[in-house]
Amino acid sequence: MAVTIKEVAALAGVSPSTVSRTCKDNPSISEETKEKVRRAMAQLGYEPGFSSQGSGPQPSAPRTIGVILPPSQKEAYENSFYLETIRGISQFCSDRQYINTVITGQDEEELLQVIRNLVRGGQVDSFILLYSRQQDPVAEYLYNEGLLYVLIGKAYQYANQTVYIDNDNVLAGQEATEYLCRLGHRRIAYLGSDSSLMFSADRKTGYQLALTVHELIPKPEYCLEIPTIPKDTPETIRSLLLSPDRPTAIVVSDDILAVALERVCLEIGLSIPEDLSIISFNNSLLARLTSPQLTSIDVNSCQLGIEAASQMINHMENPNLLATKIIVPHHLVERDSCRAWRES
Repeated sequence: MAVTIKEVAALAGVSPSTVSRTCKDNPSISEETKEKVRRAMAQLGYEPGFSSQGSGPQPSAPRTIGVILPPSQKEAYENSFYLETIRGISQFCSDRQYINTVITGQDEEELLQVIRNLVRGGQVDSFILLYSRQQDPVAEYLYNEGLLYVLIGKAYQYANQTVYIDNDNVLAGQEATEYLCRLGHRRIAYLGSDSSLMFSADRKTGYQLALTVHELIPKPEYCLEIPTIPKDTPETIRSLLLSPDRPTAIVVSDDILAVALERVCLEIGLSIPEDLSIISFNNSLLARLTSPQLTSIDVNSCQLGIEAASQMINHMENPNLLATKIIVPHHLVERDSCRAWRES
């Protein structure tokens, strides 16, 4: 069985990304560390692949960071969260004279192929993942190949070896729900995206925690998840809003989903916020363009990008740093989609 880059890293007592950059004779690695890695490679008989072969130090070569969008046919490109995050990354990289390139794919297989091609060609060897998903093959590939990457979102696996930037989404979900509780709501539902996405799973956990604190029993039928933005009204949402015991308020994991929910309310004759209060997340342009405007949790998307780029460059230039975890604060922006509940 072929020796892996992780085995070399373990023997040399360094990170896999340090081995990868040693193979490329990256000038950011000290000569002492390079020699230690080379001894481990020789001892194990490790043969660097094409992507790892370098032709000597190239300090003036462009330093390019790959920015990976989630696999999507079009939803990711329409979500302002990703656009704002990329803006923060680009702003910081430009200031430090680094290049960033956006990497996309319609599905995981296509996305992985693009990443492999970039790595094999030596065009990119460090990445920022704009999302965190359970059992993600892209993160698995980056980790197993010893490639340096920064995750925006909480790490699902390899948490102690992963640099990640996140909000406290459990706390944010809890605070959003408690806001509705303070307005007198007791029948509060949750509408989220795919729970395999770590941010949505955490916001749902925060929602459930807040209900428990306020001695409200979470109802399974009040907790809906929709993997993608629907073209037509999902029957589950329509049924919930037309039920005799319908919720009076809903916590929604994303402004885009909240806009879709507002459309459903319009179709079935529910008035916002008189009949239903809505609080969502991201505080995007959509939150300000809807009528009524959405109360939303601002997760500071641009700052997430800035912090991700900062940590990436810091770890590129100081490869022996321990994996860093950064929490970016959030805040509530009150608008017109929520009101105190009054029984009719």
